[in-house]
Amino acid sequence: MRRVLIATSNRGKLRDFAGAAAGHGIEIGGIPNFSSLPTVVEDGTTFEENARKKAEEYSSYVPGEMVVADDSGLEVDALHGDPGVHSARYAAPDLHGVEPHEADTNTDDEANNARVLRELKNVAWEKRTSRFVCVLAAARDGKTLATFRGTAEGIILDAARGKNGFGYDPLFYFPFIGKTFAELSAEEKARYSHRGAAFRKFLDWCDGGGTADSSQRSG
Repeated sequence: MRRVLIATSNRGKLRDFAGAAAGHGIEIGGIPNFSSLPTVVEDGTTFEENARKKAEEYSSYVPGEMVVADDSGLEVDALHGDPGVHSARYAAPDLHGVEPHEADTNTDDEANNARVLRELKNVAWEKRTSRFVCVLAAARDGKTLATFRGTAEGIILDAARGKNGFGYDPLFYFPFIGKTFAELSAEEKARYSHRGAAFRKFLDWCDGGGTADSSQRSG
């Protein structure tokens, strides 16, 4: 069985990746002692820049292993694409008095969701369109091998629904199946989510041989 290490300590992400990898003969694991490694500064202006940076830096700690890192977030049309690459730190102005790009740490999910809800308070339902975006980068020994992009289109609710997700999942309503992402099982999440879409492209690439070619990208 092939092994792929995911550069995250987020159990929700690990669960999502493991669900998508089932049936492909790929074992998903975390990087050993990940929490003790120096934190990669996510200062890129795009999801791809951040994903590549994380994959390259973290893969240097596990020679010979394939490491996958992702950068993902929520883009809300009424907020001109925010929170975007700052999704994990969106509540920094509320909690720390600094802008998200100046924050040293992520802000908690509840606070991030609260800021989005506050900013959309008077926005009509039909204008609450949004999308989750995920870019995965696969790297080995400090070199990016390929990147993969996945999206999911939805609408932001005015209150949280569901207990299974993390991040903005409880607010993100997916009309195709009439549920929020926090109401999905792990299998459903793998099938419908932005992260699942990007990871399926990665799995197809792996099934095809996974050549070390940085031009292998999926839009």
